[in-house]
Amino acid sequence: MPDLWLPGAERHPLSDAAPTDTEYAPRVIWHITWDKNGTAAAPVDLVPFDQLVRYFTGGGSGTAPHLLWDPFTGRTAQFYPANSRSKSVVDNAGGTRTNRTGRVCLQVETLFFPYCRVNGRSYATVRDTPAKGLDKILTWARSWGVPDAWPMGSPTWSANRSEHTWETQGGHYAHGQVPENQHTDPGPMPKWPTAGPAPKPGPPPFPGRSAFGPGKSNASILLLGQQLVRRGFGKHYRVGPTRDWGEADRLNVRDFQLAQKWSGSDADGFPGPQTWARLFG
Repeated sequence: MPDLWLPGAERHPLSDAAPTDTEYAPRVIWHITWDKNGTAAAPVDLVPFDQLVRYFTGGGSGTAPHLLWDPFTGRTAQFYPANSRSKSVVDNAGGTRTNRTGRVCLQVETLFFPYCRVNGRSYATVRDTPAKGLDKILTWARSWGVPDAWPMGSPTWSANRSEHTWETQGGHYAHGQVPENQHTDPGPMPKWPTAGPAPKPGPPPFPGRSAFGPGKSNASILLLGQQLVRRGFGKHYRVGPTRDWGEADRLNVRDFQLAQKWSGSDADGFPGPQTWARLFG
C-alpha cells in the first residue's frame, strides 16, 4: 500500500478522518490559500507558513486540506491521511461528494496569493514560483494511481466545470474545476509531464450487484442515476438521482435494458455487469 502520509511532511493529524468514495478514479485538487490580495503595483508579503498551520488545526479545521505546501521553501504540512477525505471544497448535500470523490481525493493548499512578495520579489502566479517540493507531491500522488493529466485542461483564472469529466476521469483538478464550487483558483500552475486532457477513460468499474437494491445507499447508485439521466432514461425520477436506491432507479434501469432489446431476467431493473458496461460505454 502506498504511504498514507507524504514522506517528509510535517504531520498535524485532525481527528475527523473519513473514507472516500473509492468507486471513482484517484485525483488531486489544487488550491491557493489566497489569504491576502496584492497587485502588481502593490505586492503584499506572503503570510507565514506556521500561521496557516495554526489556522488549519484550529478555527479553519472545517476547511482543512490534506497538504499545505510552500512552493518557495518546499515545506509541507499534512492534516489527513491519503485515504481520508479532506474538506477544502464545497460539497453540497445530495450531490456528488466532491471532497470524497476517488480512491484518493488529495487536496493541496498552496501557500500563495497573486502578487505575493517573498524576499523582495513579487510573484503573479504559482507558475512563477520555484515550486520547491512539487516533485515529491507528484511522486506521492502517482503512487496512489493519480495520472499526470489535467482532465479539464491546465488551470487558468477562469472556471471550467464538467461534472461528467469529474466523475469519470482521474488526474489533477483546479479548485475552479470542481463541481458545486465557485472559486477560480489556483490560476496557472507549474507544468509537469503530459499536462493536458487525459485519455478517454473506459467505464467506471462495476461495483457488484450487491451495491443495488432496496435499502442500499452509496455513491454507485448516484452515479448510475446520473448516467441514466444523461442517456435519456430518467423519466421516473421526480427530484433527480440520489445515493438511495428507489423504485424510480429500478424502473429507469428497466427502461434502459428494454431499449437494448433484452427481456426476462435481463430486464428486471437491477444492473449487472452488462447493463453497467452498456450504460457507460
